[in-house]
Amino acid sequence: MKKVLIALVMTALITSAGVVFASGQEEVVDDNSVEVLHWWTSGGEAAALGVLKDNLEAEGIEWIDSPVAGGGGTEAMTVLRSRATAGNPPAAVQMLGYDITDWAELGVLADVDDIAEAENWDDVIPEALQKFSKYEGSWIAAPVNVHSTNWVWANLHILDELGLDIPETWDEYIAAMEAADDAGYIGLAHGGQAWQDATVWEAVLVSVGGPEFYEAAIINQEPDALRSPQMLEVFQRMGQLREFLDPNFSGRDWNLASAMVIEGDALFQMMGDWAKGEFFNAGLEAGEDFMGFRTPGTQGTVLFNADQFVMFEVAPELQNAQTLLASAIMDPAFQVAFNTVKGSVPARTDVSDAEFTIIGKNAMAELAAANENGTLFGSMAHGHGARASVKNAMWDVITAHFNGQMTAEEAAEQFVVAVEQAQ
Repeated sequence: MKKVLIALVMTALITSAGVVFASGQEEVVDDNSVEVLHWWTSGGEAAALGVLKDNLEAEGIEWIDSPVAGGGGTEAMTVLRSRATAGNPPAAVQMLGYDITDWAELGVLADVDDIAEAENWDDVIPEALQKFSKYEGSWIAAPVNVHSTNWVWANLHILDELGLDIPETWDEYIAAMEAADDAGYIGLAHGGQAWQDATVWEAVLVSVGGPEFYEAAIINQEPDALRSPQMLEVFQRMGQLREFLDPNFSGRDWNLASAMVIEGDALFQMMGDWAKGEFFNAGLEAGEDFMGFRTPGTQGTVLFNADQFVMFEVAPELQNAQTLLASAIMDPAFQVAFNTVKGSVPARTDVSDAEFTIIGKNAMAELAAANENGTLFGSMAHGHGARASVKNAMWDVITAHFNGQMTAEEAAEQFVVAVEQAQ
């Protein structure tokens, strides 16, 4: 399949370059315009994106917005494949993890080495991010943030009503949801989409076996780890969580699940820290109305994903706008302004935490500690822990089990088979 895609993309770009890149884009945009394909369409995300648009327009560059709804980015990547095979990719695309590597291998991305060298990106971007920002030594993407996925978001008013503290262990976590359920609340707000199921699952995996197990089973896909009793326990714990969902969770977008916590209908949501932007956008205050904490059992481990803007090959007259976009993304002031709205933390390591809330300060400190301790790992659910073929195979089993289509024992057995076949 990958070879077919390479052939389609390269053929389309070669045959269409003279029409689309040299003349077609000139008819649509001018030299001071840049088209950006992304999936930031929720309230908090749109507000954060507005910061980047404003900064770019201050440089005299028109932002041509190409949003594709869908929190995991799957729909956006479908649109991108269609446009690339037609020889008409956008100038810049929001992208995650191994998707960046896959597109780089197609040979259709532009490098931004000149601006990266001039602004010393090598010195301020964590090496874990550079794994995806670079290809064969060249910078091909500008990282805008670092998200981490193993968070729980809590409605503090419900916790106070129930007389509960933030849970620190798995047993305390389950007990809190049981108490919420008994009081007429939804224990766990969730949207039944594959990427959301996987976001919960990978946090549960760390809670069961710790960072070493995550590295062995997900990053390295070691057979012994995949076949271990711990993997069965992961699916058993997922079964526990399933009991605290409402009946209408299937197909729900993640931000609607966040709204359930915001509005006081649900106690918890397990979601990456982009959810924090939804709470802020609703006017809630961290530490008073809501709080974010690491999934019990995962403290000290950070599962990350990083939104990056990848640059596609465009006509020479459009490259200046790309360069200015990359520089605007990496500007320290923008990184602060963007991430305080988005709920993530800066991709740069030289940015102060002074303007961040208590959750943001904690996240920045935890990211630094995990990087230092070797417990910073790419999120499988968000394309940073495994190649797409393996990730999708994992998703299939995780979602089938979470929807009651197989038992925990069947899921643990099928998980091994799915990963082996996808490798």
